[in-house]
Amino acid sequence: MSDKYMIVGLGNPGAHYQKTRHNIGFMVVDRMVSQFDTDLKKGRGNCEIAHLDITGNSAFVVKPLAFMNNSGVVVARLLKYYNIDLSRLLVIYDEVELPFGRLRIRKKGGSGGHNGINSIIDYIKTKEFARLRIGIGTEYAKKDMTKFVLSNFSRNEQQKLDQMLAKSVNAVLSFVREGVDKTMTIYNKASI
Repeated sequence: MSDKYMIVGLGNPGAHYQKTRHNIGFMVVDRMVSQFDTDLKKGRGNCEIAHLDITGNSAFVVKPLAFMNNSGVVVARLLKYYNIDLSRLLVIYDEVELPFGRLRIRKKGGSGGHNGINSIIDYIKTKEFARLRIGIGTEYAKKDMTKFVLSNFSRNEQQKLDQMLAKSVNAVLSFVREGVDKTMTIYNKASI
């Protein structure tokens, strides 16, 4: 295998949060693991992890089991343990500023107020890592944001969720196979 990648899906552990908007990162990791016909296992630190071969590249897909706001400690430890270059880290998370189903890949940047990303930036001491932001809807302005992100998807959204997860997995695979620039070109304009 040539290069090592780490793909981190953010979410909160526990059945109560399993199907919430905030757990879209976990959902993408679960979908990838299923697609590669493998299982997540207890990993170093507080996480579940699977090792995938993506076109000859070694990829560790990770679900940090610390709550969202503490994801950084898990990510920092795993990056160090597996000696993963930051250019090969992709973090997948929910984005309330994007319409449902819209994807945005960024090479670097701030947290945009997302506590999971804040935690990662704090622990790895840089904003220089790629992210896959997945639009979970912008209706939070009508509700309390916390309540919104911790709510389940609407019935209409649930009917489109499978398609959104498939598109998100394809974006992750493109990141590993083609690099962040080409992936941005392909997926930043797409929506379901």
